[in-house]
Parts: sequence; structure tokens; C-alpha cells
Amino acid sequence: MHALIDLLPVAAFVGAYWLWDFRVAVAVIMAAMLLQVAVTWLIKRSVSRMLLVSTALVVVLGGVGLVLDNDFIFKWKPTVLNWAFALVCYGSEFIGGKPVIQRLLESVSTEPIRLSPPDWRTLNRMWAAFFLVSGAANLFVAYSFPESVWVNFKLFGLMGMTLVFVLLQGWWLSRRVDASATGSGEGS
Repeated sequence: MHALIDLLPVAAFVGAYWLWDFRVAVAVIMAAMLLQVAVTWLIKRSVSRMLLVSTALVVVLGGVGLVLDNDFIFKWKPTVLNWAFALVCYGSEFIGGKPVIQRLLESVSTEPIRLSPPDWRTLNRMWAAFFLVSGAANLFVAYSFPESVWVNFKLFGLMGMTLVFVLLQGWWLSRRVDASATGSGEGS
């Protein structure tokens, strides 16, 4: 249910784009993100940092893009967010005791995920690389194709890339976790 709620602002953006135009769609997603933050706060009495950062980027870049009548400013939002995630992933190897991906997975897993420290670093670096590639792909599509292609890429392309990557990560993790459970993945 939470994932569906997270997709509503993007769906509203695409719907507004198909019904009206890009500028209206930007205004709609700005309002939808602010509404999402408000509803999340009312229901949970807390809002995740990721939602706050994403909302801030949408409102700031969307607002600046609307004021300056420059659509590309808003189109940079997925790239800025993905590259910030890449920086956090990579930087977490030097700050804190564990890579951020390890901390995140351990906080949401009902059972502990047993990986060797080198495997956690590899997983973390794969996510950093994925975020770098996603950000670059967004810019490539934004600057190489018509606006309508970018809008569809934002909804279907980036989501599809993420889904494929998550499935590949699940496969990679299943092979590593199985090896760790038998003792061969612990570096022994």
C-alpha cells in the first residue's frame, strides 16, 4: 500500500501531462508531493528523509523551472536525487560503521541478512553504480528525446530499471546469503 501511495504523485504528473501540458504537470506533482508529506505526517506522525528530500527537490526545481520557463530544470530532479543517493552510498563506506545499504536492509528485514563485510561493500557499490547510471540515463533521455518520451521514461523507464536491478540484487543476495549460511561466504 505504501508503494502505491509513493507512486500517486508521479501518476498524477503523467496524467496531468497527458491531459494538459508539462507546466501544469509540474504544478500538479509539486502539490501532490506536498499533500503526500502532509498525509504521511497526519497518519504516521513522521516523514521519511527520502520523502522530504524528494519533495524539496520537486518543489524547488519545479518552482524555479516554472518561474524561469525552463523545463530542463525540473527534468534534472531524478538525476540530482539519484546522484545524491550514489554519493550517500559511496560516502557511507567512510562514515559510520556499516555501508548504508547494510543499515537499510538490516532495519527492514525480519531476519538478519548474513553477508561478509566485502559482500556488503560490493552490494553498496552496486547500488551506488546503479544510482549513477540511473541519473545519467535520465539526462540522456531528457536531452536526446522529445518531452513526451522523457515523461514516459520517468514513469516507466526509471521504474523498470529499478525493478530489474532489484530483481538482480535479489538473485545476487540469494547466492551470497546461501554461501554465508554454509560458512563459505564469511571469508573462511
